[in-house]
Amino acid sequence: MAFRIILLCLILFIIELYAFQALKTITKVGWIKTIYLIISISVIVFIGYQFTKFDRSVGQTKMTMITFGFLLLVLIPKFLLSIILFFEDIYRLFVGTSNYFSNYSKDATFFPQRRKFVSQIALGLAAIPFASLIYGMTFGKYNYKVIKQRVFFPDLPDAFDGFTITQISDIHSGSFDNPDKINYAIDLINEQNSDMILFTGDIVNTHAKEMHPWIESFNRIRKHKYGKFSVLGNHDYGEYVTWPSQKAKDENFEAIKNLYGEIDFKLLLNENTFIEKGEDKIAIVGVENWGNNFKKAGDINKASANLTQDDFKILMSHDPSHWEYEVKNHEKNFHLTLSGHTHGMQFGIEIPGYFKWSLAQYVYKQWAGLYENKGRYVYVNRGFGFHAYPGRVGIMPEITVIELKKGKYTV
Repeated sequence: MAFRIILLCLILFIIELYAFQALKTITKVGWIKTIYLIISISVIVFIGYQFTKFDRSVGQTKMTMITFGFLLLVLIPKFLLSIILFFEDIYRLFVGTSNYFSNYSKDATFFPQRRKFVSQIALGLAAIPFASLIYGMTFGKYNYKVIKQRVFFPDLPDAFDGFTITQISDIHSGSFDNPDKINYAIDLINEQNSDMILFTGDIVNTHAKEMHPWIESFNRIRKHKYGKFSVLGNHDYGEYVTWPSQKAKDENFEAIKNLYGEIDFKLLLNENTFIEKGEDKIAIVGVENWGNNFKKAGDINKASANLTQDDFKILMSHDPSHWEYEVKNHEKNFHLTLSGHTHGMQFGIEIPGYFKWSLAQYVYKQWAGLYENKGRYVYVNRGFGFHAYPGRVGIMPEITVIELKKGKYTV
């Protein structure tokens, strides 16, 4: 542990040194450099102090999110800047070595001076993630997007052709700080006028009490003709803090399960229910959390014990890795799985219909949007709320509207 801390401090020192070198290259004004040093040292001290104050019995708080936001603001832009200047140093070393073995003069320095335009380019590029992170923390985290997705199935029961489902996921109510924005998002949900609404888990960060200020707002979600159903997410189990006793943890878990009922959602715990429309029906299956690297409480066989391969099934499973490891080739044939969990890392680049990238794709094969395997689909919602980093850049909070259509498989 001590070695890791020393290594981390060394890396941070090198990054900070490069950042100061860039500033020195573009300005000789002493007071500017002094102000920069004061601000940088103050931010580093603040971040370090807040990390020492982290209480694992409490978990994430508004202050820990602010601290993490500051850490990213300091680290990412300066890291990008450092990479550029590091490659310039390689160039300077090459030039200096070449000069030494050719026309090197004793009156000349071995290293060529750092080029001002390179530092200007580095600072300009570093300003992009800096400004983006600021935007994400002030506006992006509540920049809700309604994403509509049609999915075609040749065996969809006729009565459900055109059936619409609104999906929300990853509320993380403990992170909210703006009631007006939340109520705006609830209005967007109601405006979709869907037949059913499904909520795929993570109502809180850790504690049931986080949701108490927001129950009235979420009770504004109108009743849907064919119901409001939900499942648990990994954060709903209280796994990420230290509890004073198992009894306290169990009581919190029971309170979290009750929250879903308090906002009028039927919580499915490794079980299913049939939705009937006319003479046709579909099954809504809900499993507890099943994650490759997280809690495995989900039991898909138990949840679907009474179902046949021919029943049309919509599965709610919070973590999309469940689809990858267990669901997509399951003998029961789960037609559509709805997941969340990834948040798209809350940071990435997305041009709808053309391009999307996030660090999430290096962790999850299915991380945002629709994916298919042998006519079976998973849709990964980008999340309603935010966690850890108090913002969103490029990957915006999502309200999904899925329309079921009878026909050839979606390409």
